[in-house]
Amino acid sequence: MARKIDRRDVLKGAGTAGVVGLAGCITQNESGGGGGGGGGSGDTEETDSGMDTTEESSGSMRTVKHSVLMPVTGDLGSLGKPIRDGGTLPVKQLRAAGDMPVSFDQTVEDTQTDPQAGIQAANALANAGYPTVCGPASSGVNLQVTQQVLIPNGMVGCSPSSTSPNVTNLDDNDLIFRTAPSDALQGRVMAQVADNELGNSSASIMYVNNDYGQALAESFESAFVDNYSGTVQQSIAFEKEKSSYTSELSSAMSDSPSMLVVIGYPASGIQMFRDFYANYNNDTDILVTDGLVDPTLPDEVGNEMSNVYATTPQATGPGQEEFASLYEEEYGRAPGVFNAHAYDASAVCLLANVKAGSNDGSVVKEEMRAVANPNDGMEVTPGNLAEGLRAAADGDDVYYEGASSSVDFDENGDMTAVTYAFLQYNTGADGNVETISTIDFNASS
Repeated sequence: MARKIDRRDVLKGAGTAGVVGLAGCITQNESGGGGGGGGGSGDTEETDSGMDTTEESSGSMRTVKHSVLMPVTGDLGSLGKPIRDGGTLPVKQLRAAGDMPVSFDQTVEDTQTDPQAGIQAANALANAGYPTVCGPASSGVNLQVTQQVLIPNGMVGCSPSSTSPNVTNLDDNDLIFRTAPSDALQGRVMAQVADNELGNSSASIMYVNNDYGQALAESFESAFVDNYSGTVQQSIAFEKEKSSYTSELSSAMSDSPSMLVVIGYPASGIQMFRDFYANYNNDTDILVTDGLVDPTLPDEVGNEMSNVYATTPQATGPGQEEFASLYEEEYGRAPGVFNAHAYDASAVCLLANVKAGSNDGSVVKEEMRAVANPNDGMEVTPGNLAEGLRAAADGDDVYYEGASSSVDFDENGDMTAVTYAFLQYNTGADGNVETISTIDFNASS
């Protein structure tokens, strides 16, 4: 494991190139396909449900089919919309480039942050013959969708934000990939931050009652206790979007832990933090994860939240600046958490489909590592994606260097190396989040 400390960089507005600038400020009319500078691209525009309302005529060209499956509504809706926008951006970009050797059929479905809705949406994609899916997002949805729909139907899934360690060991016939890092790594990062950065020796954990929350809570506890001799006093599951979390907080804070770890999503987090500050002061460090990194939270909660810290995957790939420019030009706002990961997931799926020459997931999966991992072919980044796709269509070797990372898949479809940011809600900075340091992790560390 290598660790580096960057100079402090306050992430404000358009200055957020890869960690935050998040979703709480995204309104429905901003989340469609016609924002920013993309109006002249000839691309489709999405309705509020996220579905394409027009389709490009393919003529005699082969049509590449690709889909995006994200939580546009529900507890993760505020984060899911801009992640979806990252996932749909490569097709928008390729259509705008013109002179493509293929045409594109792209559609978006909404999981509603609900496993059953996600399964229904994924079945619609399977029935329509989409071989690849950028998504799903949350691990609680992703695990059920992949096991019940994607794997049985031979569809390639590449999630930009499903982080459960359980994804690694799926019996998936090599169909399931992700550009997001496993929480097995983030739990270790959190434990390191809790001890080395914040100096805490005891903690209580509150986690959303699903696969994501449980797995990350267990990963943190294991690393905190085993690697840093920390003590976990309470580990408490909570349900999403309750009207009050006073009871759960009372249990978590009963033994006066020096730190409270909260693993959840924004819609629940608003009420939870309101209840916390109504009953407790800012002396207790709070450590949250990527699902609760939202610069609008202090205004929603009514507290500056200066005692709240966070860890989150950070986009530091070779093509990060190119992606951030493309994203901001298209949507008129800076990218947020997992937006770059979604772009990379779709870009690799598209390159693999073109290289395979087929809308058959069992064929496309064989090209996922071939177009992503280093080889002697052409280097492709967000900046030259169109040229890379043309080369792949000609049968040339290509390898993708992404926005979120270099996007190198291991034998399980996981990333081989990732970077995390250590953040703090910044006192007096109008609710923005300050990057304190970055931490590099190799999967083998």
